[in-house]
Amino acid sequence: MVLHLKNVSLIRDGHQILNAIDWDVNQGEHWAILGLNGAGKTALLNMLCAYYFPTHGQVTVLGRQFGRDILGEELRKKIGLVSSLLKNRFYESDSAYQVVLSGAFASIGLYETPTDEMREKAQHLLKELGCFSYANRPFRYLSQGERQRVMIGRALMADPELLILDEPTNGLDFLAREQLLEVIEKITLASNAPTVIFVTHHVEEISPCFQKALLLKGGEVFSKGPINQVIESTVLSNFFELDVEVEWYGKKPSLRRKVTSVNHHDVKA
Repeated sequence: MVLHLKNVSLIRDGHQILNAIDWDVNQGEHWAILGLNGAGKTALLNMLCAYYFPTHGQVTVLGRQFGRDILGEELRKKIGLVSSLLKNRFYESDSAYQVVLSGAFASIGLYETPTDEMREKAQHLLKELGCFSYANRPFRYLSQGERQRVMIGRALMADPELLILDEPTNGLDFLAREQLLEVIEKITLASNAPTVIFVTHHVEEISPCFQKALLLKGGEVFSKGPINQVIESTVLSNFFELDVEVEWYGKKPSLRRKVTSVNHHDVKA
């Protein structure tokens, strides 16, 4: 099992951030997490990466149980994380190639000399992710979409068992978003693919590669399970507290608000 959370709660500075979270992720499953601002998504991700420890409950990540096994850097080396907070910590003078290479050392910046094997792997990832043409360009000159691809390449350098993508499409235009979603889907289809946790605000970003979804609301699990049972009109109407409809185009969902027709005969001038 990749993740096992049982009755997990988190209290920080006197505030309840997460409450009674039960969630299992098995090997070979890819999950989408959907939640609005303040739902507790970031706190949950920080816990999975052992930056936070639960106030109550049991957390096991990649076979390591919090409070019993050695965690910290050892665990984080097995987890690839792509987040806006991490991206903003990089030296913008570093090239895309250097940023990807730094993933081999889990460092911000490149301070050690990479081996030839590391260099070959970084070049391979840059090609696979469509970044090779700007490999030597400074990170600061890259577009948002280009930066996200580079960050994914960095996360994959250490062959992680778990890849966490925290709202990776934020700030992207439609074309860049769709291109990045194709990259993510390609990663999940690889024979040695890590388990992918994809966090988003938008139903439309849930690609066919995600078999299951978790809805997080107010720090609690609102719903979880197979995509077609969770990304569904009644469930999401209750989740958003708004009448919505889910329509499927191929294997991708689209969400729209239900429009109530007005009977003009009942409208008085």
